Amino acid sequence: QVQVEESGGGLVQAGGSLRLSCAASRSIFSANAMGWYRQAPGKQRELVARILSNGNTNYADSVKGRFTISRDIAKNTVYLQMKSLKPEDTAVYYCNGEWAGRVGSWGQGTQVTVSS
Repeated sequence: QVQVEESGGGLVQAGGSLRLSCAASRSIFSANAMGWYRQAPGKQRELVARILSNGNTNYADSVKGRFTISRDIAKNTVYLQMKSLKPEDTAVYYCNGEWAGRVGSWGQGTQVTVSS
């Protein structure tokens, strides 16, 4: 099963920025889609942003205009650029993808904490 590893989280003040990275054990170019998810304490995991194989992107309403998902095929890495961060963005962020109808294994995630 495809393995993913997230990095780049940290503690930032409200209004700040962070860039998350996601490396996968299988080519992200062959994925039907790659996505970033987050899970806040006591809440269900939610999809934050997704990039399709054709490069089209989708975002949750709560992050539109603030977060940008992108990919570097040569580095086999997916990024999530986050700006204008809010305390409600605090969560563990995960990435995953879909290859041939199957979702990869969930990684440990990376913690993002936004202080007010």
